[in-house]
Amino acid sequence: MRLNNLISFVGFVILIAGTYCPILRPLHLFTWDVYDGNKPYGIVMLLVAIVGILGAVMSRQKLVKLTAWISLALVAIFLLLAWLKVHTSFSFIPFRAIENLAIKSVQYKWGWYLLFGGAGLAVIGVLSGRKNIVKAVA
Repeated sequence: MRLNNLISFVGFVILIAGTYCPILRPLHLFTWDVYDGNKPYGIVMLLVAIVGILGAVMSRQKLVKLTAWISLALVAIFLLLAWLKVHTSFSFIPFRAIENLAIKSVQYKWGWYLLFGGAGLAVIGVLSGRKNIVKAVA
């Protein structure tokens, strides 16, 4: 296994681990992971990471490249969706100050670091395998 495949492999494993880590803590009562936030979306993220792992093990560079970029896009879209969910969940409260207090009581947890770190590491592994286009003049 080449070094860039190994880096992508580790990134996909971290991404899978990140889906089970806490990402949101609403109202300081309980914690959510990716599957509590949106189960079908979490399963899609998991399947993309598994396909990326299989591509890295079998040295399929195009498949690894595709799944790395898709996983990074999925994590970024999931962060946007989580932010929108937090900011629209309390829109039924008629008083703006109480609504803002409820929004501020939702904490983003450390699982986001693993999600972005894993997807970013997979993309770094893909980009490290590229050949240099510009040659140095001696």
